[in-house]
Amino acid sequence: MAAEQEAVRNKRVILSNYVTGFPKESDMKITCGSIKLKVADGLKDTVLLKNLYISCDPYMRERMSKLDRPSFVDSFHPGEPINGYGVAKVLDSTHPNYAKDDLVCGFMGWEEYSVVTAPQLLIKIQHTDVPLSYYTGILGMPGVTAYAGLYEVCSPKKGEYVYASAASGAVGQPVGQFAKLAGCYVVGSAGSKEKVDLLKNKFGFNDAFNYKEEPDLDAALKRSAATNASTIIFHFNIYYRALVIWLKCVSRSRNCNFTSVLCFKETG
Repeated sequence: MAAEQEAVRNKRVILSNYVTGFPKESDMKITCGSIKLKVADGLKDTVLLKNLYISCDPYMRERMSKLDRPSFVDSFHPGEPINGYGVAKVLDSTHPNYAKDDLVCGFMGWEEYSVVTAPQLLIKIQHTDVPLSYYTGILGMPGVTAYAGLYEVCSPKKGEYVYASAASGAVGQPVGQFAKLAGCYVVGSAGSKEKVDLLKNKFGFNDAFNYKEEPDLDAALKRSAATNASTIIFHFNIYYRALVIWLKCVSRSRNCNFTSVLCFKETG
């Protein structure tokens, strides 16, 4: 027991400043503190985690800015660890629903160890016959976002067309593959030749294009939309202009737009 209470190193990624434009190395810093591998006396309903996997997702860019408008997430706080979705092992717990050695996924700090005072936000991992890292992707928030957005919001039917922007991302990839399993014709757009090749040759998209190489985005989307009677729009992360054009191309549509992340480069 005494050994468990010895302090160990806790390396952390700290947000130094609110970010303007594209993130820079100077906006973050790595620090090394110490932590005891036991929940402090008197802390109820608290868990101590050993973080195993941490994800880096597009929505986090918005949290790096000082928000002056309502948002679905709060800003990070300069001087504190960046917070993201991850997988962890419970080392100690004063919460009745969590025990030592439980595996969980949920939001935790970008650090080696995290103390979580709201563990009800953590999800116990029941199935360990797959790589645990999958719980930051297809079995985690991105996969649930893709599944719920496509099946619960858009309700795809065999023979319909699906368009996914940011199609090579953590949500776009499963959206396209789920849609293919549903018997849909799937079109995706991405920002490089390599990503387009992946969409068509590995992820099973029927068609894909590099929006950066299309001199006429209107024509590219109209070409993909063809003359289909019914089209699902799944628009994720970027490209409002693509959404507007696509809506003009189809006779009927269903749109699922979860979040848009816009990063503006400073000029001058």
